Amino acid sequence: MRKLLIVDDDDQVRGMLRMRLSDSYQIAETGNPEQALGLALEHKPAAILLDLMMPGFSGFELCQSLHSLSYTSRTPIFVVTGESGAKYKDHCEALGARGYFQKPVDFVALKSALATAISETQPERRAHVRVRMRVIIKLRGTDSNGRQFEESTTTENVSAGGFLCNCTANLIKGAPVEVFLCADGADCHAGRAKVVRRESPGSPWQRYGFQFEQVTGDWVLQPSRS
Repeated sequence: MRKLLIVDDDDQVRGMLRMRLSDSYQIAETGNPEQALGLALEHKPAAILLDLMMPGFSGFELCQSLHSLSYTSRTPIFVVTGESGAKYKDHCEALGARGYFQKPVDFVALKSALATAISETQPERRAHVRVRMRVIIKLRGTDSNGRQFEESTTTENVSAGGFLCNCTANLIKGAPVEVFLCADGADCHAGRAKVVRRESPGSPWQRYGFQFEQVTGDWVLQPSRS
């Protein structure tokens, strides 16, 4: 059974969420938002339900922190709050939230959204081990509007077969890019890659997962040869 983390300083709300969702998920919970990051690391939840207005550490700050950290960046975050208004919804989505539900909660819609989001973020089957490594690269290609772009960025992690990085260009799944390593003022062609995953839609900086279709000997990691 998959696990949910509930972060809400209202005991009654946490009790209601636990009662309505425990038939489908294991529940971890806290009323202290400052504990949420540690609990997310400990329990590795499939999704996080988050209140907005909490003392000490607001839901806005927590949503941004969870989305920016590598070990929780792909965990779907759903805001469950009494705050209404499109401005909160839009702001939360810009910070990385996958959904926004006002109290009293529509549990049919919430369960459906949870199931969809969790199925989309199942762990990928990777042929190559990823390594935490900061590498400056340049991407060159064509965006979703048919405009050519060239952009320098940094990877978050790399493997012999691909990498993960931010990019301001709007790219669709399967879009090809030429990849260059940037070092000592020179650009070395590292290969040709395609988009296999897109995260953070709607935010100013998109995060993309790229897989190499062709890779040169200049890439930072090379496939092992048996």
